[in-house]
Amino acid sequence: MRSENGSRTYRIRIAKPTQPPPPSGYPVLYVLDANAVFGTAAEAVNVQGRRSDKTGVAPSLVVGIGYSSEEPFPPDRHYDFTLDSDPAVLPSHPRGEQWPPQGGARQFLRFLERCLKPEIARSYAVDASRQTLFGHSLGGLFTLYALFASPGAFRTYIAGSPSIHWNKGSILAEEAAFASRDSGANEEIRLLIAVGSLEENHKSRMVDHAHELGLRLNALNRPGLRVEYRSFEDENHVSLLPGLISRAIRFAGG
Repeated sequence: MRSENGSRTYRIRIAKPTQPPPPSGYPVLYVLDANAVFGTAAEAVNVQGRRSDKTGVAPSLVVGIGYSSEEPFPPDRHYDFTLDSDPAVLPSHPRGEQWPPQGGARQFLRFLERCLKPEIARSYAVDASRQTLFGHSLGGLFTLYALFASPGAFRTYIAGSPSIHWNKGSILAEEAAFASRDSGANEEIRLLIAVGSLEENHKSRMVDHAHELGLRLNALNRPGLRVEYRSFEDENHVSLLPGLISRAIRFAGG
């Protein structure tokens, strides 16, 4: 699929349950970084969704948003998942190189809301009230932005090891705007923030930032907003993913 203005191209992967949809339609799990995690997410839903009574996981449509690349984390994700492009405020590149282009998160969110979600709804029987967005690292940062900018777009948001340190001022400004807005109809929104315990010593303070965000959001006492913070023991930034996916699909169904 192409973005609204035609400047971006995405590879969309879809896993449909073998079970027929319920009267309300399938729940939908939208997975960022599909090049890396779509297969894991699709199999987790496929296996656990067969015994919903035991697992709490409903047969669900899994929609992966990725790129025309064989790399697990193509550089294109930098543009789609970040808010601003000022290189002066970005972390130093570990190899002394320039970072890929930044700053397309607003455009990417429009693609999800105006292009991808309507196309999925036209093509499959889906439950619009049970949709989840899953992102990790920079994808976790984007997931937080999507929650703050468009809280009604999804019912559940999963932010794994979110890169809050990445041009931190931008996401904090979005958080402040979210906190100051009236919650409207007090619709139910779920957010799971997760980290690996082995990330505690990362120079970005990834664990601290994530934990502090969870505390701030819970302190809002916002009707309908449920925030859970979870640390996965003995997992690092990448090894966190399989366990988080399993937890995420249960969290979405709870």
